[in-house]
Amino acid sequence: MERIPILRIGQYLLVTIQVDLYDRLALDLEADLISQIAKVNARGVLIDISAVTIVDSFMGRVLSNIASMARILDAETVVVGMQPAVAITLVELGLPLTGIQTALNVEKGIELLRTKTEPASGASDHVEFDDD
Repeated sequence: MERIPILRIGQYLLVTIQVDLYDRLALDLEADLISQIAKVNARGVLIDISAVTIVDSFMGRVLSNIASMARILDAETVVVGMQPAVAITLVELGLPLTGIQTALNVEKGIELLRTKTEPASGASDHVEFDDD
């Protein structure tokens, strides 16, 4: 059975889609990715679609579902490498990819994830309460 590899890069997961996503493979990727986010407590997901030339409404929904589920698990999603024809198709299909950030390539995607997931300098998770 064919599977799309999910690589861990620090606190992020990287998925590079290099084949046409038929329905079963897309659903398996969705399940595998969400499972990995929870398992490794990933803070972000990069989905590289630079090799994808055709996107249909089902794939658009799968990407949106992945982003929604990842957000529930406290992870950001960035899609990288989208070809102009794919962007045009998504717009023509009326698929806004809600909740998904985009970047030109993996390097810019990691930069975007860092700005979204790392605390601002000087910020602290520690909260103090007054006893007054």
